[in-house]
Amino acid sequence: MKRTFVFGDIHGGLKALIQLLERMDCSEKDRFIFLGDYVDGWSESKEVIDFLIDLSEKQECIFIKGNHDVWCQEWLEDEVINDIWFLHGGKSTIESYVGIERSEKEKHRQFFNTMKDYFVDENNNLFIHAGFSSMHGPEKEHYKTNYSWDRTLWEMALTMDKRIQKNSLSYPKRLLLYNEIYIGHTPTLHYNIEIPMQGCNVWNVDTGAGFYGKLSCLDVETKGYWQSDVVQQLYSNEKGRNK
Repeated sequence: MKRTFVFGDIHGGLKALIQLLERMDCSEKDRFIFLGDYVDGWSESKEVIDFLIDLSEKQECIFIKGNHDVWCQEWLEDEVINDIWFLHGGKSTIESYVGIERSEKEKHRQFFNTMKDYFVDENNNLFIHAGFSSMHGPEKEHYKTNYSWDRTLWEMALTMDKRIQKNSLSYPKRLLLYNEIYIGHTPTLHYNIEIPMQGCNVWNVDTGAGFYGKLSCLDVETKGYWQSDVVQQLYSNEKGRNK
């Protein structure tokens, strides 16, 4: 039976991704959903994209676009360096692309163009990098940047009064739109948590791989999860996105 696995933010940590896949109980029949931020952080951003392109040729993969991927895509298209991006991991990504052939760069640009802003599966589960603010769902979102930047959805889910029932008029309409919602973007390390977190029906799978955390993957059905080692230990001579 096909299962669905959802992956947190990778941030250039190819070693962590390979290690995680080796530890998982999965097969080529399963579906992989990646929540974005494949680049910016550790030294192998370009190599992560190469790996994911190859993986998608033998595995059903869905790639959500994160805010760091938006920055990287803009650079691949016009070679203009966003100053904020450069200071938040873009420098390591640019360095990983040194010497790349024009044809390979074009292949990567096309890959970024195929990434989705969000995905809704057959069980009405939403997969999105950050969140959305519209009461009618992401398809009605006025500010498309919210797909990769919004944190209000997660903050709301995390601070909800657990006594409020779903059939209550006080229950947030955004959370009623989907069976479950899966996000990245906000590292669980901010809450001193090292594993995927749940707030109401929202699951956060970003366990801080770009900083001093681990890369995580969650089984959507069982909620079992797997993790890499602390990514910083796999790149012991690097600083990642730490400042």
